[in-house]
Amino acid sequence: MLHIGDEQRRVRMARRHGIHPEHRYPDPVTATRAMTVLHATEPPTVHLSLRARVDGLSVADVDAALYDTRALVKQLAMRRTLFAFTRDLLPAAWGSASARVAAAEFRRLAQDVTKAGVAADGPAWVEEAAAAVLDRLAGGEGLDAATLRQEVPLLDTRIIFGSGRWSQESPVAPRILTLLGARGQVARGHNVHHWRISRPRWTTMDAWLHGDVPDPLVEAEGYAELVRRWLWTFGPGTETDIVWWLGATKAAVRRALADVSAVQVALDSGDLGWVLPQDTEPDPPVEPWAALLPALDPTTMGWKQRDFYLDPADVPYLFDYAGNGGTTAWWNGRVVGCWVQTDDSSVRVIYRGDPGEAARDRLEAEAERLTRWFGGEIVSSVYASPQMRGEPLP
Repeated sequence: MLHIGDEQRRVRMARRHGIHPEHRYPDPVTATRAMTVLHATEPPTVHLSLRARVDGLSVADVDAALYDTRALVKQLAMRRTLFAFTRDLLPAAWGSASARVAAAEFRRLAQDVTKAGVAADGPAWVEEAAAAVLDRLAGGEGLDAATLRQEVPLLDTRIIFGSGRWSQESPVAPRILTLLGARGQVARGHNVHHWRISRPRWTTMDAWLHGDVPDPLVEAEGYAELVRRWLWTFGPGTETDIVWWLGATKAAVRRALADVSAVQVALDSGDLGWVLPQDTEPDPPVEPWAALLPALDPTTMGWKQRDFYLDPADVPYLFDYAGNGGTTAWWNGRVVGCWVQTDDSSVRVIYRGDPGEAARDRLEAEAERLTRWFGGEIVSSVYASPQMRGEPLP
């Protein structure tokens, strides 16, 4: 069996992820396609992930791709996470990962509506509310969530979600919009707030894509396409990695691996990994490199089994309790710390141990470059890791 070691995995990462200074991508669309998708749960992640991969990129350049040309589209998909997709990959998600999320969202919301006594037929009520939103947005006008609640009375219905100490009363509007977003029926349109804060105007997907909405792929084809893209970006990866990233079942992943004729390889960890059949040759070595990546960057979040680039002892410092990665500092394909912004917006690297003089010099240079890019603005994250927050840990 072919063996692909950890060093080769880090070389592939450097080159394919565009985070090596000699292997940047020319534009936001090419960089996003290379990464399969970009995390978009927090708006700044898209901008900062692309900044790390495209030289000379500005906030305006990213906004243009998201809101003007709409070459990148935000879509709820794998693991109920919001991602920025290139338009050509949307049909794969709509038919597979997004459809799975939508079905789960529909079941939970319908059950909660029935349990709260809003309607005896929860599924019918949810579909009625969803249809009312689509009817209101049918003219192509983008509306924010607050306006939709005012103009679509069903959205202002309040029910208790959860149970016990975790129960809370809130309107159904966010969950109806989440459902429609997962179904690919509505899109997060123009952001009416600062690029660091999400305040989208909701619109129909048909209006957002100017009527150019392709049909979803059938489920098996959708999963196969997502796995094919993932393998080029992140391969070799294990079945555990793919199941976690895709948020799908082992059966769906195994079928997709068979559909793309994936090849098994041996990894340094002793696990079995997978690569595309035409991707078994090693990538050439790269020169030493450093990078500063944002919270939830796709490189940090691309694998579940991360020992080849992250010391397990550092996980409690650099990831939150739910497994979300904070900002990271990289040296030659390994995470050696994180970065934060000071009160004057300067970027400061916080190391997990001493990575050596060469690493410190290159990372400090990256910090200066990122400080200049921020131009005095400060970006915060709800996914700040314990190390970023300065929390003492045993």
